[in-house]
Amino acid sequence: MKPQFLIAAPHSGAGKTTVTLALLRALQRSGRRVQPFKCGPDYLDPKHHTLAAGQESVNLDAFMMTAQHLPEVYQRYTQQADVSIIEGVMGLFDGARKMEGSSAALAALLDVPVILVVDAQAMAYSAAALLYGYKHFFPDITLAGVIFNFVNAPAHYRILEEAAADAGVPVLGYLPERADIRIPSRHLGLHISAETDYNAIIDAAAGHLSAHIDIERLLQQTLRPVATPVTGAAGSSGVLRIAIAKDEAFNFTYRENIAALSQLGVIHYFSPLTDTTLPPADLLYFPGGYPELHLPQLAANTGLLQQLRQYEGRILAECGGMMYLGENIVDETGHPWNMAGLLPVSTSMQQPALTIGYREVHIGDVIFKGHEFHYSHYVKAPDITDPAIRVWNARQEVIPGTVFHTPRLLAGYMHFYWGDNVAGLQRVLGLPG
Repeated sequence: MKPQFLIAAPHSGAGKTTVTLALLRALQRSGRRVQPFKCGPDYLDPKHHTLAAGQESVNLDAFMMTAQHLPEVYQRYTQQADVSIIEGVMGLFDGARKMEGSSAALAALLDVPVILVVDAQAMAYSAAALLYGYKHFFPDITLAGVIFNFVNAPAHYRILEEAAADAGVPVLGYLPERADIRIPSRHLGLHISAETDYNAIIDAAAGHLSAHIDIERLLQQTLRPVATPVTGAAGSSGVLRIAIAKDEAFNFTYRENIAALSQLGVIHYFSPLTDTTLPPADLLYFPGGYPELHLPQLAANTGLLQQLRQYEGRILAECGGMMYLGENIVDETGHPWNMAGLLPVSTSMQQPALTIGYREVHIGDVIFKGHEFHYSHYVKAPDITDPAIRVWNARQEVIPGTVFHTPRLLAGYMHFYWGDNVAGLQRVLGLPG
Protein backbone atom coordinates (compact mmCIF):
# COMPACT_ATOMS: atom_id res chain seq x y z
CA MET A 1 0.00 0.00 0.00
CA LYS A 2 1.41 3.33 -1.08
CA PRO A 3 -0.10 6.82 -1.46
CA GLN A 4 -1.00 7.44 -5.09
CA PHE A 5 -3.46 9.99 -6.38
CA LEU A 6 -4.42 12.41 -9.13
CA ILE A 7 -4.67 16.15 -8.48
CA ALA A 8 -7.55 17.67 -10.45
CA ALA A 9 -9.73 20.76 -10.53
CA PRO A 10 -13.13 21.79 -11.91
CA HIS A 11 -11.38 24.04 -14.46
CA SER A 12 -7.99 25.37 -15.53
CA GLY A 13 -6.54 28.14 -13.40
CA ALA A 14 -7.75 26.74 -10.08
CA GLY A 15 -4.18 26.13 -8.87
CA LYS A 16 -3.62 22.40 -9.40
CA THR A 17 -0.13 22.95 -10.84
CA THR A 18 0.94 25.03 -7.84
CA VAL A 19 -0.50 22.43 -5.44
CA THR A 20 1.21 19.62 -7.35
CA LEU A 21 4.62 21.31 -7.33
CA ALA A 22 4.28 22.24 -3.66
CA LEU A 23 3.39 18.67 -2.69
CA LEU A 24 6.21 17.20 -4.77
CA ARG A 25 8.78 19.46 -3.11
CA ALA A 26 7.32 19.06 0.41
CA LEU A 27 7.41 15.26 0.10
CA GLN A 28 10.90 15.32 -1.37
CA ARG A 29 12.11 17.45 1.54
CA SER A 30 10.58 14.92 3.96
CA GLY A 31 12.91 12.26 2.55
CA ARG A 32 10.33 10.44 0.42
CA ARG A 33 10.95 9.32 -3.14
CA VAL A 34 8.03 10.86 -5.02
CA GLN A 35 7.25 10.00 -8.65
CA PRO A 36 5.43 12.68 -10.68
CA PHE A 37 3.23 12.04 -13.69
CA LYS A 38 1.31 14.35 -16.03
CA CYS A 39 -2.05 13.52 -17.55
CA GLY A 40 -2.04 14.52 -21.20
CA PRO A 41 0.53 15.54 -23.80
CA ASP A 42 1.90 18.64 -22.05
CA TYR A 43 5.68 19.24 -22.01
CA LEU A 44 6.06 22.19 -19.62
CA ASP A 45 4.41 20.77 -16.48
CA PRO A 46 6.63 17.66 -16.51
CA LYS A 47 9.72 19.92 -16.61
CA HIS A 48 8.47 21.71 -13.49
CA HIS A 49 7.58 18.37 -11.86
CA THR A 50 11.07 17.04 -12.48
CA LEU A 51 12.61 20.10 -10.87
CA ALA A 52 10.27 19.92 -7.86
CA ALA A 53 10.59 16.18 -7.19
CA GLY A 54 14.12 15.37 -8.30
CA GLN A 55 12.59 12.54 -10.36
CA GLU A 56 11.81 12.76 -14.05
CA SER A 57 8.08 13.20 -14.67
CA VAL A 58 6.30 10.84 -17.05
CA ASN A 59 3.37 11.65 -19.36
CA LEU A 60 0.30 9.42 -19.17
CA ASP A 61 -2.07 10.00 -22.05
CA ALA A 62 -5.08 7.79 -22.66
CA PHE A 63 -5.50 9.01 -26.24
CA MET A 64 -1.92 8.54 -27.42
CA MET A 65 -1.15 5.41 -25.37
CA THR A 66 -2.90 2.07 -25.63
CA ALA A 67 -5.02 0.75 -22.74
CA GLN A 68 -2.39 -1.94 -22.12
CA HIS A 69 0.72 0.22 -22.44
CA LEU A 70 -0.41 3.08 -20.18
CA PRO A 71 -0.92 1.02 -16.96
CA GLU A 72 2.35 -0.81 -17.61
CA VAL A 73 4.21 2.50 -17.75
CA TYR A 74 2.50 3.75 -14.59
CA GLN A 75 3.16 0.55 -12.66
CA ARG A 76 6.80 0.44 -13.68
CA TYR A 77 7.59 3.89 -12.30
CA THR A 78 5.28 3.59 -9.27
CA GLN A 79 7.09 0.43 -8.15
CA GLN A 80 10.19 2.43 -7.17
CA ALA A 81 8.36 5.35 -5.49
CA ASP A 82 7.14 6.03 -1.97
CA VAL A 83 4.42 8.33 -3.29
CA SER A 84 3.02 8.73 -6.83
CA ILE A 85 1.31 11.97 -7.89
CA ILE A 86 -0.43 12.59 -11.20
CA GLU A 87 -1.27 16.15 -12.19
CA GLY A 88 -4.50 16.29 -14.15
CA VAL A 89 -5.27 18.36 -17.22
CA MET A 90 -7.92 21.09 -17.64
CA GLY A 91 -11.11 20.27 -15.72
CA LEU A 92 -11.53 16.83 -14.20
CA PHE A 93 -13.97 15.58 -16.85
CA ASP A 94 -12.60 17.52 -19.86
CA GLY A 95 -11.40 15.20 -22.60
CA ALA A 96 -10.71 15.18 -26.30
CA ARG A 97 -14.26 13.99 -26.85
CA LYS A 98 -16.48 14.24 -23.77
CA MET A 99 -14.44 12.37 -21.11
CA GLU A 100 -12.13 10.53 -23.51
CA GLY A 101 -8.55 11.10 -22.39
CA SER A 102 -9.65 13.18 -19.38
CA SER A 103 -8.18 13.21 -15.89
CA ALA A 104 -11.26 11.33 -14.66
CA ALA A 105 -10.81 8.62 -17.31
CA LEU A 106 -7.16 8.23 -16.31
CA ALA A 107 -8.02 7.99 -12.60
CA ALA A 108 -10.59 5.29 -13.38
CA LEU A 109 -8.20 3.35 -15.61
CA LEU A 110 -5.46 3.33 -12.96
CA ASP A 111 -7.86 3.06 -10.00
CA VAL A 112 -6.28 6.01 -8.17
CA PRO A 113 -8.25 8.48 -6.00
CA VAL A 114 -8.70 12.12 -6.89
CA ILE A 115 -7.79 15.19 -4.83
CA LEU A 116 -9.84 18.15 -6.07
CA VAL A 117 -8.41 21.68 -5.95
CA VAL A 118 -11.28 24.20 -5.89
CA ASP A 119 -10.90 27.93 -6.54
CA ALA A 120 -13.17 29.14 -3.73
CA GLN A 121 -12.37 32.85 -3.74
CA ALA A 122 -15.88 33.73 -4.99
CA MET A 123 -17.75 30.76 -3.52
CA ALA A 124 -19.30 29.88 -0.16
CA TYR A 125 -21.90 27.21 0.64
CA SER A 126 -22.51 26.62 -3.09
CA ALA A 127 -19.35 24.52 -2.90
CA ALA A 128 -21.58 21.76 -1.47
CA ALA A 129 -23.45 21.38 -4.75
CA LEU A 130 -20.26 21.48 -6.79
CA LEU A 131 -18.57 18.82 -4.65
CA TYR A 132 -21.67 16.64 -4.55
CA GLY A 133 -21.81 16.71 -8.34
CA TYR A 134 -18.12 15.91 -8.75
CA LYS A 135 -18.41 13.06 -6.26
CA HIS A 136 -21.43 11.40 -7.90
CA PHE A 137 -21.26 12.31 -11.60
CA PHE A 138 -18.84 9.50 -12.51
CA PRO A 139 -19.00 6.62 -9.99
CA ASP A 140 -15.85 4.96 -11.35
CA ILE A 141 -13.64 7.45 -9.50
CA THR A 142 -13.16 8.16 -5.80
CA LEU A 143 -13.02 11.76 -4.60
CA ALA A 144 -10.64 11.35 -1.66
CA GLY A 145 -10.51 14.97 -0.57
CA VAL A 146 -10.71 18.65 -1.46
CA ILE A 147 -8.27 21.53 -1.06
CA PHE A 148 -9.84 24.97 -1.19
CA ASN A 149 -7.60 27.52 -2.91
CA PHE A 150 -7.52 31.34 -2.67
CA VAL A 151 -9.26 31.42 0.72
CA ASN A 152 -8.00 34.30 2.87
CA ALA A 153 -10.39 34.36 5.86
CA PRO A 154 -10.87 31.58 8.45
CA ALA A 155 -14.58 32.45 8.59
CA HIS A 156 -14.83 31.80 4.84
CA TYR A 157 -13.07 28.47 5.28
CA ARG A 158 -15.51 27.37 8.01
CA ILE A 159 -18.39 27.82 5.54
CA LEU A 160 -16.50 25.76 2.96
CA GLU A 161 -15.81 23.05 5.54
CA GLU A 162 -19.53 22.81 6.25
CA ALA A 163 -20.27 22.62 2.53
CA ALA A 164 -17.77 19.79 2.02
CA ALA A 165 -19.11 17.90 5.04
CA ASP A 166 -22.66 18.08 3.69
CA ALA A 167 -21.42 16.84 0.30
CA GLY A 168 -19.59 13.96 1.98
CA VAL A 169 -16.12 14.99 0.78
CA PRO A 170 -13.15 15.09 3.21
CA VAL A 171 -11.51 18.51 3.58
CA LEU A 172 -7.71 18.56 3.59
CA GLY A 173 -7.24 22.27 4.22
CA TYR A 174 -7.13 25.56 2.40
CA LEU A 175 -4.54 27.86 0.85
CA PRO A 176 -4.61 31.65 1.22
CA GLU A 177 -3.71 33.68 -1.87
CA ARG A 178 0.06 34.14 -2.41
CA ALA A 179 1.04 36.03 -5.56
CA ASP A 180 4.72 35.14 -5.16
CA ILE A 181 4.14 31.39 -5.65
CA ARG A 182 2.42 31.65 -9.03
CA ILE A 183 4.45 30.17 -11.88
CA PRO A 184 4.75 32.96 -14.47
CA SER A 185 3.63 32.31 -18.04
CA ARG A 186 6.30 33.02 -20.63
CA HIS A 187 6.39 32.73 -24.41
CA LEU A 188 2.76 31.84 -25.04
CA GLY A 189 2.60 29.79 -21.86
CA LEU A 190 5.25 27.29 -22.92
CA HIS A 191 8.71 28.64 -22.18
CA ILE A 192 10.69 28.00 -19.00
CA SER A 193 12.63 31.24 -18.62
CA ALA A 194 16.16 31.44 -17.23
CA GLU A 195 15.11 34.74 -15.65
CA THR A 196 12.77 33.01 -13.18
CA ASP A 197 14.04 31.26 -10.05
CA TYR A 198 11.65 28.30 -10.18
CA ASN A 199 13.37 26.56 -7.28
CA ALA A 200 12.69 29.51 -5.00
CA ILE A 201 9.05 29.66 -6.10
CA ILE A 202 8.54 25.93 -5.56
CA ASP A 203 10.25 26.08 -2.15
CA ALA A 204 7.96 28.94 -1.10
CA ALA A 205 4.91 27.04 -2.37
CA ALA A 206 5.95 23.93 -0.43
CA GLY A 207 6.29 25.91 2.78
CA HIS A 208 2.95 27.61 2.21
CA LEU A 209 1.18 24.32 1.56
CA SER A 210 2.80 22.57 4.53
CA ALA A 211 1.52 25.31 6.84
CA HIS A 212 -2.12 24.94 5.73
CA ILE A 213 -2.64 21.38 4.45
CA ASP A 214 -2.59 18.17 6.48
CA ILE A 215 -0.18 16.28 4.23
CA GLU A 216 -0.04 13.16 6.39
CA ARG A 217 -3.83 12.89 6.33
CA LEU A 218 -3.78 13.32 2.56
CA LEU A 219 -1.32 10.44 2.27
CA GLN A 220 -3.46 8.21 4.48
CA GLN A 221 -6.58 9.07 2.45
CA THR A 222 -4.86 7.99 -0.76
CA LEU A 223 -3.24 4.67 0.17
CA ARG A 224 -3.81 2.11 -2.57
CA PRO A 225 -2.29 -1.28 -3.46
CA VAL A 226 0.68 -1.11 -5.79
CA ALA A 227 0.34 -3.41 -8.78
CA THR A 228 3.28 -5.49 -9.92
CA PRO A 229 4.46 -4.43 -13.39
CA VAL A 230 3.45 -6.87 -16.11
CA THR A 231 6.57 -6.12 -18.12
CA GLY A 232 9.78 -4.29 -17.45
CA ALA A 233 11.47 -1.72 -19.64
CA ALA A 234 13.23 -3.50 -22.47
CA GLY A 235 16.98 -3.13 -22.67
CA SER A 236 18.89 -2.14 -25.76
CA SER A 237 19.20 -4.89 -28.33
CA GLY A 238 19.94 -2.77 -31.39
CA VAL A 239 23.12 -1.49 -32.99
CA LEU A 240 21.91 1.89 -34.28
CA ARG A 241 23.72 5.11 -33.42
CA ILE A 242 20.97 7.57 -32.50
CA ALA A 243 21.68 11.28 -32.08
CA ILE A 244 19.02 13.47 -30.46
CA ALA A 245 19.02 17.27 -30.60
CA LYS A 246 18.80 18.59 -27.04
CA ASP A 247 19.34 22.18 -25.97
CA GLU A 248 17.36 25.37 -25.29
CA ALA A 249 15.89 25.23 -28.81
CA PHE A 250 14.93 21.53 -28.94
CA ASN A 251 13.77 19.79 -25.78
CA PHE A 252 10.16 18.54 -26.12
CA THR A 253 10.48 14.79 -25.70
CA TYR A 254 8.38 12.06 -24.09
CA ARG A 255 10.35 9.85 -21.73
CA GLU A 256 8.81 6.67 -23.13
CA ASN A 257 9.69 7.71 -26.68
CA ILE A 258 13.32 7.94 -25.66
CA ALA A 259 13.06 4.59 -23.86
CA ALA A 260 11.67 3.04 -27.04
CA LEU A 261 14.48 4.52 -29.16
CA SER A 262 17.01 3.13 -26.70
CA GLN A 263 15.83 -0.36 -27.65
CA LEU A 264 17.20 0.27 -31.14
CA GLY A 265 20.71 1.25 -30.15
CA VAL A 266 22.88 3.77 -28.32
CA ILE A 267 21.62 7.33 -27.80
CA HIS A 268 23.82 10.42 -27.85
CA TYR A 269 22.75 14.04 -27.54
CA PHE A 270 23.97 17.07 -29.46
CA SER A 271 23.14 20.77 -29.69
CA PRO A 272 22.20 22.48 -32.98
CA LEU A 273 22.88 25.75 -31.14
CA THR A 274 26.48 25.11 -30.13
CA ASP A 275 27.85 21.98 -31.80
CA THR A 276 29.58 22.68 -35.11
CA THR A 277 29.65 19.06 -36.28
CA LEU A 278 27.01 16.35 -36.50
CA PRO A 279 27.77 13.29 -34.40
CA PRO A 280 28.11 9.97 -36.24
CA ALA A 281 24.56 8.65 -36.39
CA ASP A 282 22.28 6.29 -38.27
CA LEU A 283 19.22 8.22 -37.02
CA LEU A 284 18.91 11.94 -36.19
CA TYR A 285 15.96 13.03 -34.05
CA PHE A 286 14.96 16.71 -33.90
CA PRO A 287 12.17 17.11 -31.32
CA GLY A 288 10.04 20.18 -30.86
CA GLY A 289 11.01 23.15 -28.76
CA TYR A 290 11.70 26.84 -29.23
CA PRO A 291 13.77 27.36 -32.41
CA GLU A 292 11.97 30.68 -32.91
CA LEU A 293 13.68 32.03 -29.76
CA HIS A 294 17.16 31.20 -31.08
CA LEU A 295 16.99 31.96 -34.79
CA PRO A 296 20.20 34.07 -35.13
CA GLN A 297 22.28 31.41 -33.37
CA LEU A 298 20.73 28.52 -35.32
CA ALA A 299 21.19 30.32 -38.66
CA ALA A 300 24.77 31.28 -37.82
CA ASN A 301 25.76 27.66 -37.25
CA THR A 302 26.28 27.20 -40.99
CA GLY A 303 28.78 24.36 -40.63
CA LEU A 304 26.25 22.13 -38.90
CA LEU A 305 23.50 23.11 -41.36
CA GLN A 306 25.74 22.20 -44.29
CA GLN A 307 26.58 18.83 -42.75
CA LEU A 308 22.88 18.20 -42.21
CA ARG A 309 22.24 18.83 -45.91
CA GLN A 310 24.84 16.20 -46.75
CA TYR A 311 23.67 13.69 -44.14
CA GLU A 312 22.58 10.35 -45.64
CA GLY A 313 21.04 8.56 -42.66
CA ARG A 314 17.49 8.60 -41.31
CA ILE A 315 15.83 11.71 -39.87
CA LEU A 316 12.89 12.14 -37.51
CA ALA A 317 11.59 15.67 -36.78
CA GLU A 318 8.59 17.15 -34.96
CA CYS A 319 7.12 20.66 -34.83
CA GLY A 320 10.09 22.93 -34.03
CA GLY A 321 12.42 20.27 -35.34
CA MET A 322 10.43 20.17 -38.58
CA MET A 323 10.64 23.99 -38.81
CA TYR A 324 14.43 23.74 -38.46
CA LEU A 325 14.56 21.33 -41.42
CA GLY A 326 12.62 23.78 -43.62
CA GLU A 327 14.05 26.46 -45.87
CA ASN A 328 13.66 29.31 -43.41
CA ILE A 329 11.80 30.50 -40.32
CA VAL A 330 10.31 34.01 -40.37
CA ASP A 331 10.51 35.77 -37.01
CA GLU A 332 7.88 38.09 -35.49
CA THR A 333 9.33 41.11 -37.31
CA GLY A 334 9.10 39.45 -40.73
CA HIS A 335 12.82 38.66 -41.05
CA PRO A 336 13.54 35.22 -42.59
CA TRP A 337 16.34 33.13 -41.10
CA ASN A 338 17.85 30.40 -43.28
CA MET A 339 17.60 26.86 -41.92
CA ALA A 340 18.57 23.40 -43.23
CA GLY A 341 16.49 23.40 -46.42
CA LEU A 342 15.73 19.67 -46.30
CA LEU A 343 11.96 20.23 -46.50
CA PRO A 344 10.17 22.34 -49.15
CA VAL A 345 8.53 24.67 -46.60
CA SER A 346 8.97 27.95 -44.81
CA THR A 347 7.32 28.72 -41.48
CA SER A 348 6.52 31.99 -39.73
CA MET A 349 5.90 33.39 -36.25
CA GLN A 350 4.12 36.45 -37.66
CA GLN A 351 0.39 36.70 -36.93
CA PRO A 352 0.51 33.68 -34.62
CA ALA A 353 -2.62 31.54 -34.40
CA LEU A 354 -2.99 28.54 -32.12
CA THR A 355 -3.30 25.10 -33.66
CA ILE A 356 -3.98 22.49 -30.99
CA GLY A 357 -5.40 19.01 -30.77
CA TYR A 358 -4.83 15.29 -30.84
CA ARG A 359 -3.93 13.68 -34.13
CA GLU A 360 -3.94 10.19 -35.60
CA VAL A 361 -1.87 9.69 -38.72
CA HIS A 362 -1.92 6.64 -40.98
CA ILE A 363 1.18 6.07 -43.10
CA GLY A 364 0.19 3.12 -45.19
CA ASP A 365 -0.90 0.58 -42.57
CA VAL A 366 1.24 2.09 -39.77
CA ILE A 367 -0.70 4.21 -37.28
CA PHE A 368 0.79 6.85 -35.00
CA LYS A 369 -1.05 8.99 -32.49
CA GLY A 370 0.16 12.33 -31.24
CA HIS A 371 -0.59 15.96 -30.55
CA GLU A 372 -0.19 19.38 -32.14
CA PHE A 373 0.40 22.61 -30.24
CA HIS A 374 1.93 25.48 -32.19
CA TYR A 375 1.45 29.14 -33.02
CA SER A 376 3.63 29.19 -36.13
CA HIS A 377 2.28 28.41 -39.59
CA TYR A 378 3.42 27.66 -43.10
CA VAL A 379 4.15 30.67 -45.32
CA LYS A 380 5.43 28.51 -48.12
CA ALA A 381 2.86 25.75 -48.23
CA PRO A 382 4.09 22.19 -48.69
CA ASP A 383 3.85 21.11 -52.31
CA ILE A 384 3.18 17.46 -51.57
CA THR A 385 0.18 15.20 -51.52
CA ASP A 386 0.60 11.59 -50.54
CA PRO A 387 -2.61 9.53 -50.73
CA ALA A 388 -1.01 6.91 -48.50
CA ILE A 389 -0.91 9.39 -45.59
CA ARG A 390 -4.16 10.31 -43.83
CA VAL A 391 -4.65 12.51 -40.75
CA TRP A 392 -7.60 12.53 -38.32
CA ASN A 393 -8.40 14.53 -35.21
CA ALA A 394 -9.72 13.09 -31.93
CA ARG A 395 -13.28 13.10 -33.28
CA GLN A 396 -12.22 10.91 -36.19
CA GLU A 397 -12.67 13.75 -38.65
CA VAL A 398 -10.29 13.90 -41.59
CA ILE A 399 -8.30 17.13 -41.35
CA PRO A 400 -5.72 18.87 -43.52
CA GLY A 401 -2.36 17.92 -42.11
CA THR A 402 1.06 17.66 -43.66
CA VAL A 403 3.27 14.74 -42.75
CA PHE A 404 6.50 14.48 -44.71
CA HIS A 405 7.55 10.94 -45.39
CA THR A 406 10.28 9.50 -47.57
CA PRO A 407 12.18 6.23 -47.13
CA ARG A 408 14.66 8.12 -44.93
CA LEU A 409 12.62 10.89 -43.28
CA LEU A 410 9.52 11.40 -41.12
CA ALA A 411 8.55 14.93 -40.11
CA GLY A 412 5.55 17.11 -39.37
CA TYR A 413 3.98 19.58 -36.98
CA MET A 414 2.62 16.66 -34.97
CA HIS A 415 4.49 15.40 -31.91
CA PHE A 416 4.44 11.64 -32.49
CA TYR A 417 4.08 9.08 -29.73
CA TRP A 418 5.80 5.78 -30.45
CA GLY A 419 6.52 4.59 -26.92
CA ASP A 420 4.36 1.53 -27.61
CA ASN A 421 5.00 1.38 -31.36
CA VAL A 422 8.72 1.36 -32.00
CA ALA A 423 8.11 -1.36 -34.59
CA GLY A 424 6.00 1.10 -36.58
CA LEU A 425 8.83 3.62 -36.47
CA GLN A 426 11.22 0.99 -37.74
CA ARG A 427 8.92 0.18 -40.64
CA VAL A 428 8.27 3.79 -41.62
CA LEU A 429 11.95 4.75 -41.55
CA GLY A 430 13.34 1.43 -42.75
CA LEU A 431 15.33 0.92 -39.56
CA PRO A 432 16.79 -2.53 -38.87
CA GLY A 433 14.93 -4.73 -36.37
